[in-house]
Amino acid sequence: MLLRAPPTVFLRNGATTVSSDSFSGSLISSTPSTIVCAAAKGGSSNSKPITGVVFEPFEEVKKELNLVPTVPQQSLARQKYADESEAAINEQINVEYNVSYVYHAMYAYFDRDNVALKGLAKFFKESSEEERDHAEKLMEYQNKRGGKVKLQSILMPLSEFDHAEKGDALYAMELALSLEKLTNEKLLHLHAVANKNNDVQLADFVESEFLGEQVEAIKKISEYVAQLRRVGKGHGVWHFDQALLNEGAAV
Repeated sequence: MLLRAPPTVFLRNGATTVSSDSFSGSLISSTPSTIVCAAAKGGSSNSKPITGVVFEPFEEVKKELNLVPTVPQQSLARQKYADESEAAINEQINVEYNVSYVYHAMYAYFDRDNVALKGLAKFFKESSEEERDHAEKLMEYQNKRGGKVKLQSILMPLSEFDHAEKGDALYAMELALSLEKLTNEKLLHLHAVANKNNDVQLADFVESEFLGEQVEAIKKISEYVAQLRRVGKGHGVWHFDQALLNEGAAV
């Protein structure tokens, strides 16, 4: 095979050498890790190898090839994913499921015929579904990074939310605010674990998928708590409930 391409660029371990002479050459030796070029001036067929011109394309990938697991039980996709990060993800999954369970209990309480606050029931049902979606999103991420999802026990939540002094609506909303702040603390811990292990991808995942949304949720529920404190336990709670039911925020 004849090559005519003045000037000629040769590579050796990332370095570049340029020759201004035109040449014709042939590939006389090729192995998976080494390519040696032969060249001669003026189109001569008596080609001789050019000493020192070696290209080794597979040297950098050799160490990565050695890390590919051969045991069927091990993930093939896992790369630079610390055990501490894997455990923290599983802990956050458990947090999201527990919070979802509490919100579901609140939904069931406010949906009772003798409580009948349909707006609050709707709000807490949607909140429960959102937290469950968060848990499933974390599970998908765990599998994507080559970790193993390990579900943990979920605690039995309260079933009664009536409060003699505050009333059930305010009491439940204050509990929801506490749960959102707790969830945010756990997410910040997960983010810190990612930074500790130099896992930029995990840190970006937590930031883009959870942290901003969590701040918004805390702000919204804080406003609901402030409004319920203003209206007291009487007729104002019904108006607040209707605002939630009709998708509008109480103002």
